[in-house]
Amino acid sequence: MEGGKTVKGAAGRKGSGKKTSVSKSVKAGLQFPVSRIARYLKKGRYAQRLGGGAPIYMAAVLEYLAAEVLELSGNAARDNKKKTINPRHVLLAVRNDDELGKLLSGVTIAYGGVLPNIHQVLLPKRTNKAAADAEPKSPKKA
Repeated sequence: MEGGKTVKGAAGRKGSGKKTSVSKSVKAGLQFPVSRIARYLKKGRYAQRLGGGAPIYMAAVLEYLAAEVLELSGNAARDNKKKTINPRHVLLAVRNDDELGKLLSGVTIAYGGVLPNIHQVLLPKRTNKAAADAEPKSPKKA
């Protein structure tokens, strides 16, 4: 220690040697747990090897699907003047969306009910009065 030089910490870093841990979800900018999905993929033995980006990609896809279903379900709840999403709103959201309906075509949502639908044959026929009202009337006399 000559010339009044101060000795820096390990390899020139300031502060303590401990780093705060940052999760893979935070690094990827996701809400879904990347590490948990990686653990389930490993434990499930779906393949012998697992790439590093696979759980991140899968978490991103699952998060997107969840956000899409929640947004549409929230819209269905608002249309029914409710503040809480229930299974009926989830069913209405999924079945009324083309892509989600195709993805979840074989899925039964418990307590979701069915889409409101009345076959055309079961509807009452138009009467003659309704057909007569459709004819143009003569102009009024002045």
